[in-house]
Amino acid sequence: MPATARHVEIMDTTLRDGEQTSGVSFSPSEKLTIAQLLLTEVKVDRIEIASARVSEGELAAVKSITKWAKANGYLNKVEVLTFVDGTVSIDWMQQAGAKVMNLLTKGSLNHLTHQLKKKPAEHFAEIAAVLATAKKKGLECNIYLEDWSNGMRHSPDYVYQYLDFLQQQPVKRVMLPDTLGILTPDEVKEFITAIVTRYPAMHFDFHAHNDYDLGTANVLEGVKAGAKGIHLTINGMGERAGNASLASAVAVLNDFLPEVKTSVSETSLYSVSKLVETFSGFRIPANKPIVGENVFTQTAGIHADGDKKNKLYFSDLMPERFGRQRKYALGKTSGKANIENNLQQLGIKLSDPDLKKVTQRIIELGDRKEVVTQADLPYIISDVLDSNRIGETVVIENYVLTHSKHLQPAVALKISINGELYEEHSQGDGQYDAFMNALKKVYKKLKQELPTLTDYTVRIPPGGKSDALCETVITWRFNNKEFKTRGLDSDQTVSAIKATQKMLNLI
Repeated sequence: MPATARHVEIMDTTLRDGEQTSGVSFSPSEKLTIAQLLLTEVKVDRIEIASARVSEGELAAVKSITKWAKANGYLNKVEVLTFVDGTVSIDWMQQAGAKVMNLLTKGSLNHLTHQLKKKPAEHFAEIAAVLATAKKKGLECNIYLEDWSNGMRHSPDYVYQYLDFLQQQPVKRVMLPDTLGILTPDEVKEFITAIVTRYPAMHFDFHAHNDYDLGTANVLEGVKAGAKGIHLTINGMGERAGNASLASAVAVLNDFLPEVKTSVSETSLYSVSKLVETFSGFRIPANKPIVGENVFTQTAGIHADGDKKNKLYFSDLMPERFGRQRKYALGKTSGKANIENNLQQLGIKLSDPDLKKVTQRIIELGDRKEVVTQADLPYIISDVLDSNRIGETVVIENYVLTHSKHLQPAVALKISINGELYEEHSQGDGQYDAFMNALKKVYKKLKQELPTLTDYTVRIPPGGKSDALCETVITWRFNNKEFKTRGLDSDQTVSAIKATQKMLNLI
């Protein structure tokens, strides 16, 4: 980064504009927690936390944040959206203990004419009165030009007339929102360049929405064109398609604009993203850049192999930058390299023959659309290596398990023993009990005794989900000796049947 790199302010508006996400409402304690993390851990320059006059709950939330911020030296970084309403918003601000107001005004002639039904001079006079009162009360003022993007497209003369007026007002920042997310990157560059060139002494923020999925691209062009601040939200939260995403925009600026710098700590972006996901209930898509669950996961085996050979599939987006770790997915496209990388992370090393067998087992599971995770690997290895040492003279060829309300579970079993086929039906207290009863009938015909089941343990890998692999470990007693067999499957009963087949071959 050049020594002369210019600082771009990051204003996070998750707690104000982000809370306009449909169905999202943060409690006062959640708002306080997020505000604290944004300022102390993520280290954004400013946060916009609420709209004035909304509710008693909003007032309580702002009071708790401003009380903490004042005690810790952050009060001038905490901002509230206010309105051109005489002294009403100003009084609310003072009651809430806030010191920085973001005044919402009209940035297009269309909005001014049809929503407010006023002339520019009338709107400007009301704004001047609010700004003068705010200054007297010791409040710092920024100005939003709502619908500025349409203003530049359809009424640029009005926008310039308004900015000429604002040059003479006690305003610290002029904030240019693409309210409906309609601008292309070329338009952002053109409009902001024109404004910055015409008003070089003024501070302009750019506020991007994501309706065409151009939010991050527009932020990049806005900063290149001279915007001194940008407005972002955690996880891209916001009305409709949301706002430009904090994590994505920061990564893009850091990687593609060496001439600028931000204060944001990249390593904190993922943790705050997950916290906000939990608080909001607004789920992050698995493929969302930077913070999505899958974005640092290699699935194709050829990519994992390339990572081992001079990091062929690495880019500047290294997961460690964001407090994350590269993962290698396990499934039918994994290949040996993916599995080796996962084993290495677990500190496990296998011989080539064993690795080949484990790889084949994972591919088989992937073909069945089973979800295989790194936590499943020790179980799969144990199952495969256990199977390798047991010859198969007994094969459970087929079975039908039934479980019905008010009826005993039943099983129909077909089993091959030394090449001979046997079929039996039975019932039991559970599906596995029914299976064992059918098996006992077969072995009674053969006049062979079966071991006694002394213990039955089911284990799911740590963090396992409903579709996780399930390991069943059964302890048997036979001829005064105990031994264990294990089976692995996503179905608990099937994994027990697999463990039982191993037992039959051992005896």
